[in-house]
Amino acid sequence: MTLKKDKVKVLDEVWTKDRIRSFLAVQPAAGVDADYHALEKAYQQMRAEDFRVFIEFFVADQRNIDARNANGKNLAETIASHRKSSAFSDILRAAHSPAQ
Repeated sequence: MTLKKDKVKVLDEVWTKDRIRSFLAVQPAAGVDADYHALEKAYQQMRAEDFRVFIEFFVADQRNIDARNANGKNLAETIASHRKSSAFSDILRAAHSPAQ
């Protein structure tokens, strides 16, 4: 008997601006910082170019780019050790720089 995979990998998925903007409204579990949660979910699910657009919306909405998780880390600190995070780290750094 053969088993089928539950999920099919989707490549070159289309991310409209409305879909990207919808990540501003993702709801965290109780006790989780809403801004950190939105950033983390966008990072986990978007390509870098879509994440860049999300960060533009996020900053324009006056959300906290330096939001912290339960371990006291912001998203840039959390993803620093991820192999393929450099483009995302660059986006976060560029968005954070004008505020300093």
